[in-house]
Amino acid sequence: MTSRYTFGGDEHVFVEINEEMSLEAFFKSLSMTNAVREANIKGVREICPANASYQIKFNPDQIHPDDLMAELKRMEEQAEKAEAVLNTRIVEVPVFYQDPWTHETLMRFRERHQDPNATDIEFAANLNGYGSVEDFIRAHSGAPWFVSMVGFVSGLPFLYQMVERARQIQVPKYLSPRTDTPKLTVGYGGSFSCIYSVRGAGGYQMFGITPMPIYDPEQKITYLRDFMVFFKPGDIVKWKPIQRDEYDQALADVEAGKFQPKIHDVVFDLEKFNKDIDGTNAKLLEGFHVH
Repeated sequence: MTSRYTFGGDEHVFVEINEEMSLEAFFKSLSMTNAVREANIKGVREICPANASYQIKFNPDQIHPDDLMAELKRMEEQAEKAEAVLNTRIVEVPVFYQDPWTHETLMRFRERHQDPNATDIEFAANLNGYGSVEDFIRAHSGAPWFVSMVGFVSGLPFLYQMVERARQIQVPKYLSPRTDTPKLTVGYGGSFSCIYSVRGAGGYQMFGITPMPIYDPEQKITYLRDFMVFFKPGDIVKWKPIQRDEYDQALADVEAGKFQPKIHDVVFDLEKFNKDIDGTNAKLLEGFHVH
């Protein structure tokens, strides 16, 4: 896997690990950005990991661009030798699939969609060869997902399905973006799921909504008081399908300050995962009741 290094203007280095997303590319990007952060290189101002790439912002008055480039390439050699083992956490995220709010929204934008006669989740189920929406929901929620990057808008996680490529869900974005998406919509575009952290425009297919806040700039939510953004790259997510009564109860618990995400610390070994994907996933999910 040969990385491609380029300068972005006078203050950025952009490093593309691979043209296509893979867990190997993600791990290399995460390893590199962690190494740069720990090295505390003089002049480095910002570190931005992405799905299969990363970007470094630096002050050229403090470090020469060529010196930074050389240092990154040296660090990459070390990163390639390191074992792809990650101490992380797995988080259970409740999802009310086919909820009334995303349904009302998607019906307002059918002229922008590939199939105006189907809902987003019906379209996704048909496109991926599932016999029913229920089968599709089982596939979407049945395996864990990696948070490969956080951004685009504040706190929005992009999630990559932890199954072999042949089983990965693939769904195109809308033909043209919507001007509205409900806050905390669980969406899908390309090979990535996401959670819309705020209400706004968007082009991902809408499958449902979560009652679990993931971004709170006021930091009033109990579990977001230390940091306003919940997710970070390397987190693992398990979707939990819920019904309307469970959704309403979770909202009430959030309002009362009683809601706490279910979280377990785990160790993820990429080599073991590649040797036994389903077995590794089952072990990751052991701490939760699988529905």
